[in-house]
Amino acid sequence: MSNITKPAGDVSTDTAVIRALRKMRAPQTQRNRELGLLIFVFLINGAAVALVQLGATDALDWTFLIYCGTLTAIVLALHILLRLRARDADPFVVPIATLLTGLGIAEIYRLDIYWDRHGWDSFSTRQLVWAGIALGCALIVAYALRNYRVLFRYTYIFGFVGIALLLLPFIPFLSTNANANVWISVGIFSFQPGELAKIALAIFFAGYLVRTRESLTSVGTKFLGLTWPRARELGPLMVVWLISLAIIVLQRDLGTGVLIFGMFVVMLYVATGKTSWVLMGLVLVVAAALVATQILPYVRSRFENWIYAFDPAVIEAPGGSYQLVQGIFGMANGGLLGTGLGQGRPYLTPVAESDYIFPSLGEELGLIGAFAILCLYIIFTSRGIRIGLAGQDDFGKLLATGLSFTIGLQVFIMVGGVTRVIPLTGLTTPFLAAGGSSLVANWIIVAILLRISDAVRSRPRVVIG
Repeated sequence: MSNITKPAGDVSTDTAVIRALRKMRAPQTQRNRELGLLIFVFLINGAAVALVQLGATDALDWTFLIYCGTLTAIVLALHILLRLRARDADPFVVPIATLLTGLGIAEIYRLDIYWDRHGWDSFSTRQLVWAGIALGCALIVAYALRNYRVLFRYTYIFGFVGIALLLLPFIPFLSTNANANVWISVGIFSFQPGELAKIALAIFFAGYLVRTRESLTSVGTKFLGLTWPRARELGPLMVVWLISLAIIVLQRDLGTGVLIFGMFVVMLYVATGKTSWVLMGLVLVVAAALVATQILPYVRSRFENWIYAFDPAVIEAPGGSYQLVQGIFGMANGGLLGTGLGQGRPYLTPVAESDYIFPSLGEELGLIGAFAILCLYIIFTSRGIRIGLAGQDDFGKLLATGLSFTIGLQVFIMVGGVTRVIPLTGLTTPFLAAGGSSLVANWIIVAILLRISDAVRSRPRVVIG
């Protein structure tokens, strides 16, 4: 029999083909979906700015539209980075955050037009700059944080950083002496360190609960059908409760105290699955509210403005409910369909570009537009929680759930306050309101969620639709 040999070239050809097949990657379905949504979002944001200009001035200002285009370029850069580094990341998070940021800039710009603010004196210019910084921070985090589990190693360091950030406003040469002691001033910029503190504390809470979950769930006392924790397990809850009270008392910041405590209680419930922790948290919140209204004039006035909002004496009193009532009347003026962007009168409400950005948009976009914005927040929060619950890593599960719930709780506190569902606090509406610190912190949360979702999707047996 004669030996039949393959040509030498066939072996190399086969090897090259196999090598090419190995390099082939599945179509980036998630990123293609994200790109399609982003294109749609860019059109909405551009149209919103154009409608503001036409409604308020009957003319287009291409300069501001070009400035907004630079943000579009940075978002596209983030999208390209995700294609290269995190191709399985959630496709809805970035488009939703981009749309909310763009709508906020458009409404802030509308108020600048009325008040004839230009250059660095205009809130919209500063918001554009802060949005660029925030997106840059998101790019850095998404690139550098290749494995989010590395954060678990520095659990207690993040706890220390979070507390240190909350204490920064007490440093004399940094404090801005605002209504609430939560701002610091560095050069021409004012910053609210509590916004970054919530991220650091979320990482600390997640790491701490992963380490101590067994002791929190394995023992307890049965009462009323629920397993209640022992005194020693109540220690962390009481410490966080006292920190939240200290924030309310010393910094005159009701919102941040409620936000941090609420985030911890929810993460505690996710870690242990015990309803008793939630009930304990609610009891402590009610107790803190009752004590604060009795001994703190700041908190008592907030409750009085909430309960007696339409009392003429309360409306006309210094620090009364005038702002709250004006915001409610503005949303009522918008009706179902709104007055149209650039054609309402949101400028009648004090601080309409920050604390009352939601009523401003509610007036010009109407009830339908306000519900659409709330739906965006609901989708954002639900995607984040779904990322966490689908993960197999306890630390990532707690971190994603805590950060997502923080956004949802902040929206509830702020929107509930301006619509008189609950007493008004000093928080900002995420992504929408004027303010650089909030925007930077929220885009960092976006980047962390993207990294966690990419890790979750890359694992077998885990599917997120």
